Amino acid sequence: MTPSHAVPPAIILVRPQLGVNIGACARAMANFGLTDLRLVSPRDGWPNPDAGPAASGADAVLERTMVYDSVAAACEGLGLVFATTVRNRELTRRVVTPAQAAAEFHGLRLQGGLMFGPERTGLETEDLAVAHAIVTIPVNPEFSSLNLAQAVLVTAYEWFRQGSTLPAEQLVNHDGPAPHQELESLILAVDARLRATSYYNPVPGRAAASRLTMRNLLARPQFSSGEVRTLRGIVRGLSGPRRPGDPDE
Repeated sequence: MTPSHAVPPAIILVRPQLGVNIGACARAMANFGLTDLRLVSPRDGWPNPDAGPAASGADAVLERTMVYDSVAAACEGLGLVFATTVRNRELTRRVVTPAQAAAEFHGLRLQGGLMFGPERTGLETEDLAVAHAIVTIPVNPEFSSLNLAQAVLVTAYEWFRQGSTLPAEQLVNHDGPAPHQELESLILAVDARLRATSYYNPVPGRAAASRLTMRNLLARPQFSSGEVRTLRGIVRGLSGPRRPGDPDE
């Protein structure tokens, strides 16, 4: 019996390398009721003839697979995005288990997402900066190697298993995280204002680090849509006094 009270999360594969691995991920998704597969810049393009046999009949997942040219674009429409990694990428983020992530997904009003990195390297810091939090799968420290499809399988299984489980921790009077594109629009507005005022560190090579820190600060709190609108209004207010007739944020 599949969960029906919440939208199943999207699976986002960032720069996947092998079609056979994409197909195996689709098979794992179908096992546990997930159908929304999103690919970011697959190395060998899409569609890939090696994906079908590896999917073992999960054709419905492959047929609706969408391809994007950036992580941010692939996260559009999602309310809460978890990135899977086992390495510290110098970002301040909550770290949860697959079970904890699944519980939060079941309490969302919007669809959530799970992001997975390339087979050999995993997600880069710039990829992780788009996510709200990190999922780490507990494994034997003496042998911690999981392939891409196994990681998708574990997280998809937790979503399916929990069914009607509600998150252990909830905020009162909070509508949940804003759609990703609303948060991205806020980040771009803040970035534009900081560029205009020459805020970023002028030392060569440091501006990118400062910009990443700014993104990290805004992505971590999981602002609601109303909070995002308020923050955009603040940015606009800091740019100059509001005039009669100016649109609301």
